[in-house]
Amino acid sequence: MNNQEIREAIRQRIKSYSRIILSRHIRPDGDAVGSTMGLAAVLRARYPEKEIYVVNDDTADYTAFIGTEDTQPDDAAYADALLIALDTGTFDRLSNSKAGLAKEIVKIDHHIDDKPYGDLSLVEDFRSSACELVVDFCLSFPEDFPLTAEAAACYYVGMVTDSGRFRYSETTGDTLRLAGALLDFGIDTERLFAHLYLDPYEEFRSRSALLRKIKRSPAGVLSLTIPRSLRKKLGLTMEQAGAAVSLMDSVKGSPVWIAFIEADDGTIRVRLRSRFIGVQELATRYHGGGHLCASGATVYSKKEAGALLREADALLSHYQLSHEDIL
Repeated sequence: MNNQEIREAIRQRIKSYSRIILSRHIRPDGDAVGSTMGLAAVLRARYPEKEIYVVNDDTADYTAFIGTEDTQPDDAAYADALLIALDTGTFDRLSNSKAGLAKEIVKIDHHIDDKPYGDLSLVEDFRSSACELVVDFCLSFPEDFPLTAEAAACYYVGMVTDSGRFRYSETTGDTLRLAGALLDFGIDTERLFAHLYLDPYEEFRSRSALLRKIKRSPAGVLSLTIPRSLRKKLGLTMEQAGAAVSLMDSVKGSPVWIAFIEADDGTIRVRLRSRFIGVQELATRYHGGGHLCASGATVYSKKEAGALLREADALLSHYQLSHEDIL
């Protein structure tokens, strides 16, 4: 099926089911939560007779202001349910351990489609966010999926966060036009940005300790390692520690930066970011994936972390051979 045929098929599936469950990826960000909560708001407003659930196995304090998700229904509820998986590139990253029980699965996503899944799959990897894609889908069928003020606020959170406040290269004219359609609903952007980007005083103070631990490789890759002991000492959650990757995003001459965060189980979560240089393939080689310039991975030892860092250094060195002006 072509893109339009897939959209039409998804529209018909949604209309035909009386029970719909929405899920997103583990360790959620603004786009994952915004897309699920936003679509739930649309469906509940348009189809009050349907049972609409937002169900996941984990949560994030960062996006708690958007709203509360639902409790996991019984296994039997999945037998005749449609599950819509949003912002999740691979099935194993879904934050719903019961997803496989659903009668049918629809995937709506903007990640590179390395491992297709679902009975229907709408993937547009050129989109800046899953929320951008879902907004475009809703506007394609305004009678069936009319936007609401509540949904618009949720979608805007996802678009803002996944596009780096509309700075990343995936931001297009369509991105801004769709964001404009959301703003027409009267979103309180000042309050929304306060929720997203203001930090507690204690977290603000911890940055000085983290800044001192940033290192630079021979080619210019910046890295920040946050062992479990330091994370506990600073009182950082895994989510807060992971956000520290942004401390390295403004250093000229270092277009690749990586944060290594040790979890309680000893695994090391990796956040890879870059300007201009693709890091998604590198992340894939280390049990991860994501976007061209923003990906995540997992390593299982300091040795493996060192190997990843060396590969990143080689990647940047190769890039420097054909680019004189390294920003």
